[in-house]
Order: sequence, then structure tokens, then C-alpha cells
Amino acid sequence: MLNDSFKALGDHEMSPGATSQTMCRMSTITATALSLCMVWTTAALADPAPQAAVSPVAKPDVVTIPMMKPGAAQSPEAPHKASPEDRAMAKRLDPLARAAFWAKEIQVDGRDAQAGVGLSQALRTLGNFEEALEAAQRVLVVDPKNVDALLEVARSQIGRGQGFYAIEPARQAQGLAPQDWRPVTLLAVAYEQAQRSDEAEASHRQALVLAPDNPTVMTNYALFLAGHGESAKAESLLRTAATKPGAEIAVRQNLALILGLEGRLDEAERLARQDLPPEIVESNLAYLRNATAAGQVRSWDTVRQGQ
Repeated sequence: MLNDSFKALGDHEMSPGATSQTMCRMSTITATALSLCMVWTTAALADPAPQAAVSPVAKPDVVTIPMMKPGAAQSPEAPHKASPEDRAMAKRLDPLARAAFWAKEIQVDGRDAQAGVGLSQALRTLGNFEEALEAAQRVLVVDPKNVDALLEVARSQIGRGQGFYAIEPARQAQGLAPQDWRPVTLLAVAYEQAQRSDEAEASHRQALVLAPDNPTVMTNYALFLAGHGESAKAESLLRTAATKPGAEIAVRQNLALILGLEGRLDEAERLARQDLPPEIVESNLAYLRNATAAGQVRSWDTVRQGQ
């Protein structure tokens, strides 16, 4: 089965997950992807921080999200916030450690928007979409025009398969940052989940105008095309995306998946082995051989729906 992952969703801010989404089946493929892993990065789901994201991570049950207390004053004994240097370093931690770091920062200051957004991103990366959504929404209580928090709300809704509810926060973020490609590509993925294909394609094209060389934007549009039977166009776009600076593993692995579904297993295997451990590659190849066997229906939508 393909591992879970996200479409390229982008935070480069994906990153990612992010990520679109949702999770494909394989043993250990998103965004965002697949256990070729094939990784579906859902442009708007990806995180800015680097991550090793080809294998699933246990949900951070030990991480508790402090409630915001907008009016709470800090006592003299209260711990200090982390320094800007420590916060910058935290972005390079693994998702579980990041979640713990930002949860602690929120305990110091419940109005800390950066900490709230950081916690939301980390929890979303771990697959805790409900908690990630709550963390981002709490930021908006004290800072309703926080673009990053609005994007996290949209990403979390997409991650939990509720793209319809991602449309409004993505639109709000777009209104606040009209030249930013991230709200637009998120909006495209949200429209896809809401089965509003014409609006989804228009948003994908708009995102490409804003960021014509961005691999996340290109990957999200390629996955949209693949889902609508235009695999040749999707392949071409993914090949171009893979050559761009900052292209993530998800780009190559989505390309490998599309090639595999077309029966071009040798090329798919070569791409898969660039990024994935042998056992995951073998699992993915077994899936693809079965999917392309005589009498099997092979399509991107079939894979994306986990069937």
C-alpha cells in the first residue's frame, strides 16, 4: 500500500504538507505521500522547516496545547520566551520536538502568534489536524488578520479532508496578501476537495502566474491534471518541477507514481530509489505491478482515494 502523504501544498515558506493530501496507501505512499512512499505534497500543506517525511510519525499524544489567555499578565517568576536564535533553531527540529517547543512558548505567552502558528504547523506535520486547526484558530482570536494563521487553518481543513471549510480562510489570506502564491494554491486544492473543478483549475493557473517557477505550485497543478486524465501534461509539468531549486522528494515521487501507473515501471523504480529505502521501494513497486496488471483499473484518482 502507499504511505499517507500530501499533495505539494506549500509553505516554503510544501512546503509539503503538507499536503494535496491525503494519504495514499502503502505499507510504511500527502502530500502535503506514497509508500512509493509516493508522496502527495499538497502545496499549501507543506511546512517551511526541513523534515524527513517519508515515513509516518506517531502522533504526539504527549503534547498538550495550552489554552490562550489573552488577558493574562506574566508573573515575575514566569519563564522567559526563547530567544530569536533559539526559535530559528527550533524550525530545524523534528515535528514532535517542534510541537513541544512551541507548546512551551505558548505557556509563557498565550498571545504569541508565532508560537501558535509554529505549534499548528508541527501538529499538522504529525497528522494531528484537529489539534493543528485549534492552535491556528486560537491565534486568530487575538490576531484575526494573521496571514500565516489563516493559511494554517486552511491547510488543517484540507488535511482532514474538509476542503470546503478551507476556502474562506484561504480567500481571507489572499485578500490580505494578494501577491502571495500560497493562499492561491491552497485555494485551488480546497476547490478540488469541494469538487469545484473549474474554480480549482483557475486558481492553479493564477498561482502559476504569481510563482511560475515554484515547484510546489507546479506539482499541485500537475496532480490536478493527473486527476483529470491529463497524465502526459502532468508528467511534463512534474519533470520541469523536479529541476527547480527547492524541489522536494514529493515532486520526484509523484512523478514516479504517474509513470508507474502508465506501466513505465523501470523509470518509476529509478526515481523511487533516489529517495526511498529499498523496502519501501519494493512495497511500492509491488503495488504498482498489481495496479497495472491486466484487468485492473489504474488511475490517479483510484490511487488517491486509496482503493
